Amino acid sequence: MLDELLGDPETLAAVRRIHSGDAVAECVARAAWSVIAEPGDVAAGALIESFGAGGALSVALGDVASLIPPGAASGRATRALAEARIRWRARADPRAVRQALESALDVGARLVIPGDEHWPGSLDDLGPHAPSALWVRGDAELLVREPRVAMVGARAASGYGEHVAAELSGDLAAAGAVIVSGGAYGIDGAVHRAALGVGGATVAFLAGGVDRAYPAGHQRLLQQIAAEGAVVSEPPCGAAPTKWRFLARNRLIAALGQATVVVEAGWRSGSLNTAGHAATLGRPLGAVPGPVTSASSAGCHRLLREYDAQCVTSAREVRELWGPIEHPGDDRMEQDPNRIRVLDAMSARSRLSVEEIARRSGLSPDRVRSCLGLLHLEGDVALDEEGWHRARGSHDT
Repeated sequence: MLDELLGDPETLAAVRRIHSGDAVAECVARAAWSVIAEPGDVAAGALIESFGAGGALSVALGDVASLIPPGAASGRATRALAEARIRWRARADPRAVRQALESALDVGARLVIPGDEHWPGSLDDLGPHAPSALWVRGDAELLVREPRVAMVGARAASGYGEHVAAELSGDLAAAGAVIVSGGAYGIDGAVHRAALGVGGATVAFLAGGVDRAYPAGHQRLLQQIAAEGAVVSEPPCGAAPTKWRFLARNRLIAALGQATVVVEAGWRSGSLNTAGHAATLGRPLGAVPGPVTSASSAGCHRLLREYDAQCVTSAREVRELWGPIEHPGDDRMEQDPNRIRVLDAMSARSRLSVEEIARRSGLSPDRVRSCLGLLHLEGDVALDEEGWHRARGSHDT
């Protein structure tokens, strides 16, 4: 299969257009693996780890019973490989690989593989469950930009959940964090929109190909993310989202984030699957509390009680998940602690009046006006026709 693909000029031309590196054979082999193996296929991952992507294809699709040297694998591993080869061979069609490459070209997608400048090394923590390649529409550099925070939650989100999600995401994105989520309805959509709304960066991981807008109601949102952020998938273009692929996609969201925050989730929410991956990987885990009477927050409360998640209620507390907030050489806040109180009362997304900031901060309106004037001069806050808000890059968050 690999020899046939490498001998096809059209295939090679397509690979060179969607991949900026020189490893053409590696690229073709990994594109092939994304077609023949399901996301998270541990047998495929182990084979690639042992033989490289090209060599693994030879083992997987070779005509001989086994190309693995005797004694290199246990009986159980040999049986698992034999079963895997059956399912891989059913998909081992060079035409499917060519179609995936052509479809990527049609939508302007790129193929990112391990060793590339924009390959996120954090995904390597998944071991044999790591993806063989990623298909990316948009800015692949966001995959390696730091800090990155995964924010997930219920599809059937409440107004409270969407409000808190937007506040947290907007503030974090305005301060330079890359917001990673799954492009779904509810909390995912809220965090993506909030990040885009403040001119920030966001990455959406899809369960199907990046040429498919799913859910259909988020077609415009996903187009905007592809234009201003990045839309990413492990399955190739043309692949349909399935229940298994959604679950497998969650591990990538958790692995890419330096911390994972669950904003709102029911007792059996799929967001808990993402949280479980984050915990397994040793990533910091945060959960937003909700009303104790709300079934929509039962999953978050479960994370706080059973999984040692940290309670987070602000962007500052989310930032603390992956490290203390320090501002070397900047002692303005120490000189006037009232500025901290004013900034803590504000967000990058919501516009507030002086009176509302005073109410939130516990300071007098006159003191708030004085602090706002100084913060405005220093570029930490901004004023428009709707009110005061934190400026992007404000060092409070």
